[in-house]
Formats: sequence, C-alpha cells, structure tokens
Amino acid sequence: MIWMISALLVLIAFYSIYLGKMLVQRRKGIQTDQIARGEKRGPLYYTELLMKIATYAVVAAELVSIVRNSSMLGSWAKFLGLALGIAGVAVFGLAVWTMRDSWRAGIPESDETEMVTEGLYKYSRNPAFLGFDLVYLGVLLMFFNPVQLLFAVWAGVMLHLQILQEERFLKTRFGEKYAAYCKRTGRYFGRKG
Repeated sequence: MIWMISALLVLIAFYSIYLGKMLVQRRKGIQTDQIARGEKRGPLYYTELLMKIATYAVVAAELVSIVRNSSMLGSWAKFLGLALGIAGVAVFGLAVWTMRDSWRAGIPESDETEMVTEGLYKYSRNPAFLGFDLVYLGVLLMFFNPVQLLFAVWAGVMLHLQILQEERFLKTRFGEKYAAYCKRTGRYFGRKG
C-alpha cells in the first residue's frame, strides 16, 4: 500500500506542477499548450499529436499498474523507482520554474520567448523532458509489467522526437546563440568540453 501511495503522490506532484504552471500562464494571457495546435502540418504536427497521445496513454498505463499493485521486479526496483520519480518531479519543477513565462508545451508558432540557459539549463538543454523520463522510468520500476514498459518506451521515444523538432525550431529562432549553447550543454545532461 505504501508503494501505491508513494507512486500516486509522485504523479500528483508532477502533474500539479504541469497544470499549475499552465493555469498561472493562462491568467497572464499565455497559451502554454501549443502541442499540435495552430497552422502546424506535416511531421511537426504529427509528432506533437502522437507525443500528446503517448503522454496521456502512459499515465493511464501507470495508473492501471499502480491499482493492480503488482510488479515483476523486487523491492530494490521499488526503492530505485521512487528515487527516480522524486528526482523527476524535482527536475521538472526546477526546469519549469527556471523557464518562467518562456515555458511552452509544444512549439509556439508566433510566441516570442527568451532563450534560457541558466539554472538547470546550464547542464541540460531539455530538463523538463528529462523530468518526464525520470517519472516514467520511476513508476515503471515500481510497478513493472510489459504493457507499462511498452507505453513508457513509446512516450520516451515521442518525447525524444519532440526534442529533435524543438531543437530545429530553436536553431532557426536563436541562430548562432543556440548553436553555441548546444556545443557546451548536453541534450539530456552534462556539460561539454
């Protein structure tokens, strides 16, 4: 029972940050959710649409796994999973806070945002996505089963494809400044020489 409650608290904390930030930005007149919206067509639209579906589907798979309260892995996996889940919430929360009003879900077509390179963004170009991945992996380890594994991998792949789309967009938006940032900061984590 303690593992169920712990996993649910991780998910509640994570999605409270996500939805809370969206509500705060909405009050400021900012449309945070740009995923598969607007005039987007082609690969960008379909990548965002599939990513949105995958990120909703993985939550459903996580909740079913938690309610079933069974795992194919031992206690070590539950402890490691909980630690990764908590780390994911912390990383995501710090990433969203650091981005302030420049944070968007999806690629904005016309919003003017600032390029953020401080805080966690010194060490990761995509800490918000890293937070998602850590939460998915954490809950997967806590309540491992093949179905949840498939959904977590699908969501992780779609998030990675979204990162690649966003990097192309940021190169056109910020040019050499973004290229220099990419040379010194890793996509997921780490400083480059």
